[in-house]
Amino acid sequence: MRDIKVASRYAKSLLKIATEDKALESLHNDMVLVNDVCTNNPDLGLLLKSPIVKSDKKKIVMDAIFSAHLSEISNTFISLIITKKRESLLSDIASSFIDIYKIHKKIKSATVTSAVPLTKEQKDGVTAILNATKETESVDLTEVVDPTIIGGMILRVGDKQIDESIKRKLTNLEIEFEKNQYIKEY
Repeated sequence: MRDIKVASRYAKSLLKIATEDKALESLHNDMVLVNDVCTNNPDLGLLLKSPIVKSDKKKIVMDAIFSAHLSEISNTFISLIITKKRESLLSDIASSFIDIYKIHKKIKSATVTSAVPLTKEQKDGVTAILNATKETESVDLTEVVDPTIIGGMILRVGDKQIDESIKRKLTNLEIEFEKNQYIKEY
């Protein structure tokens, strides 16, 4: 829990620096890259968390991986994180920055789960419905294909979920039949 708070504080500071330097979009792209690389490479995560590997070696590795792909602010920030011995939190900081960026830009994240891939018209329809609310300016729509839901869709926005899948409806129907309210008792 404490690590999440620390990561959030670093992410907020980075957002403040990004807005002051008018480099918010660049830093967002950098943090998405850092988060993807750290998430998809468990060995890098182990290296960053290892107390055996010295900070200067970690800096060399991180420079080799990121220096050509990140902005000067991001490279400096990563160096600062390593200097402060917070490199184990780098993935959490990047993830927190992405979340704070979405809140700052009023971007709503939504996930649509369907049995078959959605058509462009269906995606546009879902996006239009979500954009109709006043609290968002745009929607980051993620599509998940799950054939086990049989048909329909599940829409998840934040902590709210609308489940209109055939699987859920069949499950509800099965529960109703198990109650069997129509047995006459003489």
